[in-house]
Amino acid sequence: MTQPASTDQTGGTRLRVLSYNIHSQKDDRTALAAVVRGLAPDVVIVQEAPRRFRWRQKCAALAESFGMVVAEGGLPSLGNLVLTSLRLRVGETWCLQYPLTPGRHMRGAVFAECSIGPARFVIAGSHLSTDPTERPGQATLFKKALAEVSLPLIIGADLNENSGGAAWRTIADGCTDAAVAADLGDRYTYSCANPRDRIDALFVDPRIEVAKYDVVDTPEARRASDHFPVLVDLVLPTPAG
Repeated sequence: MTQPASTDQTGGTRLRVLSYNIHSQKDDRTALAAVVRGLAPDVVIVQEAPRRFRWRQKCAALAESFGMVVAEGGLPSLGNLVLTSLRLRVGETWCLQYPLTPGRHMRGAVFAECSIGPARFVIAGSHLSTDPTERPGQATLFKKALAEVSLPLIIGADLNENSGGAAWRTIADGCTDAAVAADLGDRYTYSCANPRDRIDALFVDPRIEVAKYDVVDTPEARRASDHFPVLVDLVLPTPAG
């Protein structure tokens, strides 16, 4: 099992974050749990988490299978979910729902203010529409909500488009694309059966250092979902004073 270090050589706090579209748990759930547990993240930003009947129990069961706890999400964020290890303290949490376009799925976003020691930050996650006419508007609403956050941001999302698209550019504006920072922008995240697109992204506030980036392509990951999980090791800024 890979364990992230608790502190960087510079004294900054390290954080391991996984962003993962779990395909509504339609695939191999044992493999899914094994993938996450083996990576030992501090945070998992989940897309396509439980959002319907008995969603609270199902989200709790998903968290337990990963060895984690629920911070926020599920039905209120329409399938977006933030899970954390006990290493984190979770403060304020909130959700956002995008307007419903008739004939389309309703979508939203999740936010959780967290801290490790003196380091404070906000985790945000979203899953944008597959409809190219609907997606830019959702990205604009998500970006507006992100702009209201003053703490360093960590954003995990399934944008349903490759980098360069309008929605992608909106979310990425002013942020660090972890894949680009690691010079790994050519690593595809979808689909596991035929990798051809990088539609799953992890962006961070420029104040946060990207120490490592990976798209986890293993036999277990290919059984666990139709998306590969995106893994980053980050170094959080130490608050002034």
